[in-house]
Amino acid sequence: MRAQPLNRTTHPQAPAAPVRIVHLGLGAFHRAHQLWYTQHSEADPSDPQWGFASFTGRSPRMSDLLSAQDGLFTLMVRGPESDEPEIIGALSDPRAADDVRRLWELLAAPSTAVVTLTITEAACNLGPELSFDAAEETVAADLETLRAAFAAGSFDTDAVGVPASPAAKLVVGLAARRAAEAGPIAVVSCDNLSANDRAAHHAIQGLAAELDPQLGQWIERSVSFVGTSIDRITPATEDFLLDDVAQATGFADQAPVVTEPFSSWVLQGEFPAGRPEWERAGAVFVEDLEPFERRKLWLLNGAHSLPAYREALLERFENPRIRHNLAQIAGDGLTKLQMRAVPVLKAGRSGEIAARMIAAWTVYVDGRDELSDSRAEQVLEASRSEDRIRSLVGLLDAQLAEQPEVIEQITDLAQALRD
Repeated sequence: MRAQPLNRTTHPQAPAAPVRIVHLGLGAFHRAHQLWYTQHSEADPSDPQWGFASFTGRSPRMSDLLSAQDGLFTLMVRGPESDEPEIIGALSDPRAADDVRRLWELLAAPSTAVVTLTITEAACNLGPELSFDAAEETVAADLETLRAAFAAGSFDTDAVGVPASPAAKLVVGLAARRAAEAGPIAVVSCDNLSANDRAAHHAIQGLAAELDPQLGQWIERSVSFVGTSIDRITPATEDFLLDDVAQATGFADQAPVVTEPFSSWVLQGEFPAGRPEWERAGAVFVEDLEPFERRKLWLLNGAHSLPAYREALLERFENPRIRHNLAQIAGDGLTKLQMRAVPVLKAGRSGEIAARMIAAWTVYVDGRDELSDSRAEQVLEASRSEDRIRSLVGLLDAQLAEQPEVIEQITDLAQALRD
Protein backbone atom coordinates (compact mmCIF):
# COMPACT_ATOMS: atom_id res chain seq x y z
CA MET A 1 0.00 0.00 0.00
CA ARG A 2 1.32 3.43 -0.92
CA ALA A 3 2.14 5.72 2.03
CA GLN A 4 -0.06 8.79 2.34
CA PRO A 5 1.09 12.35 3.16
CA LEU A 6 1.39 13.26 6.83
CA ASN A 7 -0.63 16.27 8.03
CA ARG A 8 -3.41 17.08 10.48
CA THR A 9 -6.04 16.09 7.91
CA THR A 10 -4.66 12.64 7.09
CA HIS A 11 -3.63 11.84 10.67
CA PRO A 12 -6.14 11.95 13.57
CA GLN A 13 -3.97 14.30 15.57
CA ALA A 14 -5.33 16.89 17.98
CA PRO A 15 -5.66 20.43 16.66
CA ALA A 16 -2.56 22.56 16.86
CA ALA A 17 -2.16 24.03 20.33
CA PRO A 18 -2.01 27.81 20.78
CA VAL A 19 1.55 29.09 20.52
CA ARG A 20 2.85 29.83 24.00
CA ILE A 21 6.51 28.82 23.52
CA VAL A 22 9.02 30.22 21.04
CA HIS A 23 12.02 28.10 20.13
CA LEU A 24 15.21 28.93 18.22
CA GLY A 25 16.93 25.99 16.55
CA LEU A 26 14.52 23.67 14.71
CA GLY A 27 16.85 20.68 14.63
CA ALA A 28 16.50 16.99 15.35
CA PHE A 29 17.29 17.29 19.05
CA HIS A 30 14.59 19.91 19.63
CA ARG A 31 12.05 17.63 17.99
CA ALA A 32 13.19 14.59 20.00
CA HIS A 33 13.39 16.44 23.30
CA GLN A 34 11.47 19.66 24.06
CA LEU A 35 8.60 18.87 21.67
CA TRP A 36 8.35 15.30 22.98
CA TYR A 37 8.33 16.45 26.61
CA THR A 38 5.71 19.09 25.88
CA GLN A 39 3.39 16.68 24.07
CA HIS A 40 3.66 14.24 26.96
CA SER A 41 3.00 16.97 29.53
CA GLU A 42 -0.51 17.79 28.34
CA ALA A 43 -3.21 16.90 30.86
CA ASP A 44 -5.71 16.38 28.01
CA PRO A 45 -3.94 15.24 24.80
CA SER A 46 -7.10 15.90 22.80
CA ASP A 47 -7.05 19.57 23.84
CA PRO A 48 -3.37 20.62 24.02
CA GLN A 49 -2.59 23.99 25.59
CA TRP A 50 1.11 24.49 24.86
CA GLY A 51 2.21 24.86 21.26
CA PHE A 52 5.62 25.80 19.88
CA ALA A 53 6.57 28.26 17.18
CA SER A 54 10.02 26.94 16.28
CA PHE A 55 12.47 28.76 14.04
CA THR A 56 15.24 27.10 12.06
CA GLY A 57 18.87 27.95 12.74
CA ARG A 58 19.85 28.84 9.17
CA SER A 59 18.26 27.12 6.19
CA PRO A 60 14.46 27.21 5.71
CA ARG A 61 14.49 23.60 4.49
CA MET A 62 13.15 22.05 7.69
CA SER A 63 10.49 24.70 8.26
CA ASP A 64 9.32 24.19 4.65
CA LEU A 65 9.07 20.43 5.11
CA LEU A 66 7.27 20.70 8.44
CA SER A 67 4.91 23.46 7.29
CA ALA A 68 3.71 21.13 4.53
CA GLN A 69 2.95 18.58 7.26
CA ASP A 70 1.14 21.08 9.57
CA GLY A 71 4.05 20.72 11.99
CA LEU A 72 3.61 16.96 12.40
CA PHE A 73 6.53 14.53 12.25
CA THR A 74 7.38 11.03 13.36
CA LEU A 75 9.70 10.42 16.29
CA MET A 76 11.16 6.94 15.84
CA VAL A 77 12.33 5.69 19.22
CA ARG A 78 14.91 3.06 18.31
CA GLY A 79 15.69 0.51 20.98
CA PRO A 80 18.20 -2.34 20.79
CA GLU A 81 15.58 -4.73 19.40
CA SER A 82 12.60 -2.76 18.11
CA ASP A 83 11.21 0.61 17.02
CA GLU A 84 8.37 2.62 18.54
CA PRO A 85 7.11 5.36 16.20
CA GLU A 86 5.10 8.28 17.59
CA ILE A 87 3.56 11.21 15.75
CA ILE A 88 4.51 14.46 17.52
CA GLY A 89 2.06 17.36 17.23
CA ALA A 90 3.38 19.97 19.69
CA LEU A 91 4.92 22.00 16.87
CA SER A 92 2.15 24.42 15.94
CA ASP A 93 4.06 26.90 13.81
CA PRO A 94 7.36 25.95 12.07
CA ARG A 95 9.20 29.01 10.78
CA ALA A 96 12.34 29.90 8.85
CA ALA A 97 15.24 31.62 10.63
CA ASP A 98 14.79 34.88 8.76
CA ASP A 99 11.07 35.25 9.60
CA VAL A 100 11.98 37.70 12.34
CA ARG A 101 8.73 39.66 12.07
CA ARG A 102 6.82 36.61 13.26
CA LEU A 103 9.40 36.01 15.99
CA TRP A 104 9.10 39.55 17.28
CA GLU A 105 5.29 39.46 17.06
CA LEU A 106 5.25 36.35 19.26
CA LEU A 107 7.77 37.71 21.75
CA ALA A 108 5.65 40.84 22.16
CA ALA A 109 2.51 38.79 22.86
CA PRO A 110 1.46 38.37 26.54
CA SER A 111 0.41 34.78 25.76
CA THR A 112 4.01 33.78 25.01
CA ALA A 113 5.45 32.52 28.29
CA VAL A 114 8.70 30.71 27.43
CA VAL A 115 11.60 30.89 24.99
CA THR A 116 13.68 27.73 24.55
CA LEU A 117 17.01 27.51 22.75
CA THR A 118 19.04 24.82 21.01
CA ILE A 119 21.46 27.08 19.17
CA THR A 120 24.74 25.22 20.03
CA GLU A 121 27.63 26.57 22.07
CA ALA A 122 29.21 28.41 19.15
CA ALA A 123 26.13 30.50 18.38
CA CYS A 124 26.30 32.18 21.79
CA ASN A 125 29.28 34.20 20.45
CA LEU A 126 30.77 34.66 23.91
CA GLY A 127 34.27 35.43 25.11
CA PRO A 128 36.39 33.61 27.71
CA GLU A 129 34.54 32.18 30.73
CA LEU A 130 31.19 32.80 28.97
CA SER A 131 31.70 36.56 29.15
CA PHE A 132 29.95 39.04 26.87
CA ASP A 133 32.38 40.30 24.24
CA ALA A 134 31.25 43.35 22.30
CA ALA A 135 34.27 43.01 20.01
CA GLU A 136 33.44 39.47 18.89
CA GLU A 137 32.94 39.57 15.12
CA THR A 138 29.26 38.58 14.95
CA VAL A 139 28.35 40.58 18.05
CA ALA A 140 30.09 43.68 16.71
CA ALA A 141 28.23 43.37 13.41
CA ASP A 142 24.89 43.03 15.20
CA LEU A 143 25.66 46.02 17.39
CA GLU A 144 26.31 48.14 14.33
CA THR A 145 23.08 46.95 12.73
CA LEU A 146 20.91 47.46 15.81
CA ARG A 147 22.21 50.80 17.04
CA ALA A 148 20.22 52.72 14.44
CA ALA A 149 17.02 51.11 15.71
CA PHE A 150 17.82 52.08 19.30
CA ALA A 151 19.07 55.56 18.60
CA ALA A 152 17.99 58.28 21.01
CA GLY A 153 15.92 55.83 23.01
CA SER A 154 13.58 55.09 20.10
CA PHE A 155 12.79 51.59 18.86
CA ASP A 156 11.85 50.67 15.32
CA THR A 157 11.79 47.02 14.26
CA ASP A 158 11.35 48.08 10.62
CA ALA A 159 14.85 49.57 10.73
CA VAL A 160 16.50 46.41 11.97
CA GLY A 161 16.58 43.90 9.13
CA VAL A 162 17.61 40.34 10.09
CA PRO A 163 20.24 40.21 12.84
CA ALA A 164 23.01 37.65 12.49
CA SER A 165 22.98 36.10 15.95
CA PRO A 166 20.19 34.43 17.95
CA ALA A 167 20.93 36.78 20.86
CA ALA A 168 20.35 39.86 18.71
CA LYS A 169 17.08 38.47 17.39
CA LEU A 170 15.91 37.90 20.95
CA VAL A 171 17.05 41.33 22.13
CA VAL A 172 14.90 42.98 19.46
CA GLY A 173 11.96 40.76 20.43
CA LEU A 174 12.40 41.51 24.12
CA ALA A 175 12.52 45.22 23.35
CA ALA A 176 9.20 44.79 21.55
CA ARG A 177 7.83 42.91 24.58
CA ARG A 178 8.92 45.70 26.89
CA ALA A 179 7.29 48.30 24.63
CA ALA A 180 4.06 46.27 24.56
CA GLU A 181 4.11 45.88 28.36
CA ALA A 182 3.54 42.16 27.82
CA GLY A 183 5.08 41.12 31.13
CA PRO A 184 7.88 38.79 32.21
CA ILE A 185 9.11 35.74 30.34
CA ALA A 186 11.51 32.81 30.84
CA VAL A 187 14.45 31.97 28.57
CA VAL A 188 15.45 28.29 28.78
CA SER A 189 18.74 27.25 27.24
CA CYS A 190 18.77 23.59 26.22
CA ASP A 191 22.27 23.65 24.80
CA ASN A 192 24.67 20.96 25.87
CA LEU A 193 27.07 23.09 27.90
CA SER A 194 27.68 23.76 31.54
CA ALA A 195 26.10 26.94 32.95
CA ASN A 196 23.92 27.35 29.86
CA ASP A 197 21.66 29.76 31.76
CA ARG A 198 24.65 32.01 32.40
CA ALA A 199 25.68 31.75 28.74
CA ALA A 200 22.21 32.80 27.56
CA HIS A 201 22.05 35.61 30.13
CA HIS A 202 25.42 37.05 29.16
CA ALA A 203 24.73 36.81 25.43
CA ILE A 204 21.26 38.43 25.61
CA GLN A 205 21.44 40.82 28.53
CA GLY A 206 25.00 41.85 27.67
CA LEU A 207 23.99 42.82 24.15
CA ALA A 208 20.86 44.59 25.36
CA ALA A 209 22.75 46.62 27.94
CA GLU A 210 25.34 47.61 25.32
CA LEU A 211 22.55 48.91 23.10
CA ASP A 212 20.32 50.51 25.70
CA PRO A 213 21.06 50.44 29.45
CA GLN A 214 17.36 50.78 30.28
CA LEU A 215 16.53 47.73 28.15
CA GLY A 216 19.32 45.86 29.88
CA GLN A 217 17.85 46.76 33.27
CA TRP A 218 14.37 45.68 32.16
CA ILE A 219 15.72 42.29 31.09
CA GLU A 220 17.40 41.89 34.48
CA ARG A 221 14.05 42.50 36.18
CA SER A 222 11.67 40.77 33.80
CA VAL A 223 13.47 37.87 32.11
CA SER A 224 14.43 34.74 34.01
CA PHE A 225 17.20 32.55 32.62
CA VAL A 226 16.60 28.88 33.34
CA GLY A 227 19.51 26.42 33.39
CA THR A 228 19.10 22.88 32.15
CA SER A 229 20.90 19.58 31.83
CA ILE A 230 19.63 17.76 28.76
CA ASP A 231 20.29 14.30 27.39
CA ARG A 232 18.99 12.18 24.52
CA ILE A 233 21.15 10.76 21.75
CA THR A 234 19.63 12.01 18.49
CA PRO A 235 21.62 11.21 15.35
CA ALA A 236 21.22 13.07 12.09
CA THR A 237 18.35 11.73 9.98
CA GLU A 238 19.48 9.42 7.16
CA ASP A 239 17.46 8.71 4.03
CA PHE A 240 16.63 5.14 4.96
CA LEU A 241 14.66 6.40 7.96
CA LEU A 242 11.96 7.73 5.63
CA ASP A 243 11.35 4.21 4.33
CA ASP A 244 11.37 2.75 7.84
CA VAL A 245 8.79 5.31 8.97
CA ALA A 246 6.58 4.74 5.94
CA GLN A 247 6.54 1.00 6.59
CA ALA A 248 5.85 1.46 10.31
CA THR A 249 3.20 4.19 10.11
CA GLY A 250 1.82 4.28 6.57
CA PHE A 251 2.79 7.95 6.24
CA ALA A 252 5.28 9.48 3.83
CA ASP A 253 6.88 11.64 6.49
CA GLN A 254 9.53 13.92 4.97
CA ALA A 255 10.97 15.07 8.32
CA PRO A 256 11.21 12.13 10.74
CA VAL A 257 13.63 11.97 13.66
CA VAL A 258 15.31 8.94 15.20
CA THR A 259 16.29 8.85 18.86
CA GLU A 260 17.08 6.47 21.72
CA PRO A 261 14.58 5.39 24.41
CA PHE A 262 16.47 7.22 27.17
CA SER A 263 15.76 10.90 27.82
CA SER A 264 16.58 13.35 30.59
CA TRP A 265 15.71 16.97 31.32
CA VAL A 266 16.71 18.68 34.57
CA LEU A 267 15.81 22.36 35.04
CA GLN A 268 16.69 25.08 37.54
CA GLY A 269 15.03 28.48 37.51
CA GLU A 270 11.78 30.42 37.56
CA PHE A 271 8.94 30.63 35.02
CA PRO A 272 7.22 33.94 35.79
CA ALA A 273 4.61 33.57 33.04
CA GLY A 274 3.89 29.86 33.51
CA ARG A 275 5.07 26.71 31.78
CA PRO A 276 3.93 23.23 30.70
CA GLU A 277 3.83 20.51 33.33
CA TRP A 278 6.99 18.93 31.96
CA GLU A 279 7.35 16.85 35.11
CA ARG A 280 4.41 14.78 33.87
CA ALA A 281 6.78 13.57 31.13
CA GLY A 282 9.67 12.94 33.51
CA ALA A 283 11.43 16.31 33.67
CA VAL A 284 12.98 17.15 37.04
CA PHE A 285 13.05 20.61 38.65
CA VAL A 286 15.87 21.20 41.12
CA GLU A 287 17.37 23.94 43.26
CA ASP A 288 20.97 23.06 42.36
CA LEU A 289 21.74 21.97 38.81
CA GLU A 290 25.51 21.59 39.17
CA PRO A 291 25.61 17.91 40.24
CA PHE A 292 23.44 16.97 37.27
CA GLU A 293 25.62 19.01 34.89
CA ARG A 294 28.71 17.24 36.13
CA ARG A 295 27.08 13.84 35.88
CA LYS A 296 26.06 14.55 32.29
CA LEU A 297 29.06 16.44 30.94
CA TRP A 298 31.87 14.91 32.97
CA LEU A 299 30.66 11.61 34.44
CA LEU A 300 33.45 12.24 36.94
CA ASN A 301 32.60 13.65 40.35
CA GLY A 302 30.38 11.23 42.20
CA ALA A 303 30.44 8.57 39.47
CA HIS A 304 31.27 5.96 42.09
CA SER A 305 27.95 6.69 43.81
CA LEU A 306 25.87 6.63 40.60
CA PRO A 307 25.88 2.98 39.52
CA ALA A 308 22.40 3.16 38.00
CA TYR A 309 23.37 6.11 35.82
CA ARG A 310 26.58 4.38 34.70
CA GLU A 311 24.70 1.19 33.85
CA ALA A 312 22.12 3.14 31.85
CA LEU A 313 24.91 4.99 30.05
CA LEU A 314 26.59 1.75 29.01
CA GLU A 315 23.28 0.36 27.78
CA ARG A 316 22.76 3.47 25.67
CA PHE A 317 26.24 3.29 24.15
CA GLU A 318 25.73 -0.41 23.37
CA ASN A 319 22.48 0.20 21.45
CA PRO A 320 23.50 -1.07 17.97
CA ARG A 321 20.58 0.57 16.18
CA ILE A 322 21.43 4.21 17.02
CA ARG A 323 23.92 5.48 14.43
CA HIS A 324 25.40 8.62 15.99
CA ASN A 325 28.24 9.26 13.56
CA LEU A 326 31.56 10.57 14.86
CA ALA A 327 31.60 13.29 12.19
CA GLN A 328 28.43 14.77 13.70
CA ILE A 329 29.84 14.59 17.22
CA ALA A 330 33.14 16.19 16.15
CA GLY A 331 31.56 19.34 14.72
CA ASP A 332 32.54 22.59 16.50
CA GLY A 333 35.24 20.70 18.37
CA LEU A 334 36.92 23.82 19.74
CA THR A 335 33.84 25.06 21.57
CA LYS A 336 32.81 21.59 22.76
CA LEU A 337 36.25 20.92 24.24
CA GLN A 338 36.22 24.31 25.98
CA MET A 339 32.97 23.35 27.68
CA ARG A 340 33.53 19.64 28.28
CA ALA A 341 37.25 18.86 28.51
CA VAL A 342 38.88 22.02 29.87
CA PRO A 343 36.87 22.13 33.14
CA VAL A 344 37.79 18.51 33.85
CA LEU A 345 41.47 19.12 33.11
CA LYS A 346 41.45 22.11 35.47
CA ALA A 347 39.54 20.31 38.24
CA GLY A 348 42.65 19.31 40.16
CA ARG A 349 42.81 15.64 39.18
CA SER A 350 45.08 13.93 36.64
CA GLY A 351 42.65 14.82 33.87
CA GLU A 352 44.10 12.11 31.62
CA ILE A 353 40.86 11.35 29.79
CA ALA A 354 40.17 15.06 29.18
CA ALA A 355 43.78 15.54 28.02
CA ARG A 356 43.36 12.57 25.69
CA MET A 357 40.28 14.21 24.15
CA ILE A 358 42.27 17.37 23.47
CA ALA A 359 45.20 15.35 22.13
CA ALA A 360 42.89 13.52 19.72
CA TRP A 361 41.57 16.88 18.51
CA THR A 362 45.08 18.19 17.86
CA VAL A 363 45.81 15.08 15.77
CA TYR A 364 42.50 15.37 13.93
CA VAL A 365 43.04 18.99 12.83
CA ASP A 366 46.68 18.48 11.82
CA GLY A 367 47.23 19.00 8.10
CA ARG A 368 43.61 19.85 7.31
CA ASP A 369 42.53 22.70 5.06
CA GLU A 370 38.85 22.69 6.10
CA LEU A 371 36.99 22.04 9.34
CA SER A 372 33.37 21.87 10.43
CA ASP A 373 33.91 24.49 13.13
CA SER A 374 32.52 27.98 13.64
CA ARG A 375 36.09 29.10 14.46
CA ALA A 376 37.78 27.04 11.77
CA GLU A 377 40.15 29.80 10.61
CA GLN A 378 41.56 30.29 14.11
CA VAL A 379 41.98 26.55 14.63
CA LEU A 380 43.70 26.00 11.28
CA GLU A 381 46.01 28.97 11.83
CA ALA A 382 47.02 27.66 15.27
CA SER A 383 47.52 24.18 13.85
CA ARG A 384 49.99 25.53 11.28
CA SER A 385 52.10 27.38 13.84
CA GLU A 386 55.54 26.19 14.90
CA ASP A 387 54.44 25.43 18.46
CA ARG A 388 51.13 23.95 17.33
CA ILE A 389 50.11 22.05 20.50
CA ARG A 390 50.59 25.10 22.71
CA SER A 391 48.82 27.31 20.16
CA LEU A 392 45.83 24.98 19.93
CA VAL A 393 45.61 24.61 23.71
CA GLY A 394 45.80 28.41 23.94
CA LEU A 395 42.62 28.65 21.89
CA LEU A 396 40.94 26.36 24.41
CA ASP A 397 42.26 28.08 27.53
CA ALA A 398 45.09 30.59 27.91
CA GLN A 399 45.94 29.42 31.44
CA LEU A 400 46.38 25.80 30.38
CA ALA A 401 48.68 26.87 27.56
CA GLU A 402 51.05 28.36 30.17
CA GLN A 403 51.33 25.09 32.12
CA PRO A 404 54.30 23.07 30.76
CA GLU A 405 53.10 19.84 32.38
CA VAL A 406 49.75 20.10 30.58
CA ILE A 407 51.38 20.76 27.21
CA GLU A 408 53.76 17.84 27.78
CA GLN A 409 50.88 15.54 28.75
CA ILE A 410 48.83 16.44 25.66
CA THR A 411 51.90 16.22 23.39
CA ASP A 412 52.77 12.73 24.65
CA LEU A 413 49.17 11.54 24.29
CA ALA A 414 48.99 12.96 20.76
CA GLN A 415 52.19 11.16 19.81
CA ALA A 416 50.84 7.92 21.26
CA LEU A 417 47.72 8.27 19.15
CA ARG A 418 49.85 8.75 16.04
CA ASP A 419 51.92 5.68 16.89
